[in-house]
Amino acid sequence: MAAKNRNRRGNKKPMIFSPWNYKILAVGLLLVIVGFTAMYLENEVEGIISLYVSPIVIMTGYITVIVAILKHDHSSSAAPDHS
Repeated sequence: MAAKNRNRRGNKKPMIFSPWNYKILAVGLLLVIVGFTAMYLENEVEGIISLYVSPIVIMTGYITVIVAILKHDHSSSAAPDHS
C-alpha cells in the first residue's frame, strides 16, 4: 500500500541537477574519454600527444565534471514547494 503512494505523479521529488548540469557533466566525461583514448591510440611513451595534449584534455575533463557537480542553479531552489 505504501508503495502505491510513492509512485503517484503528485509525489515527485525535485531533480538534484538541472539540465545544464547534466550537459556539462556529459561534456566533461566525453573529454576524459577522448583524452585517454588519444593517449592509448598514440601508443608511445614519449609522444607529443601522450605527454602534452592528452593530460591537458583529461584534466580539463575532470575540472568540467567537478564544476558540473558543484554548480548549483539558484533559480530552481527559489521556486515554491507545492507539497
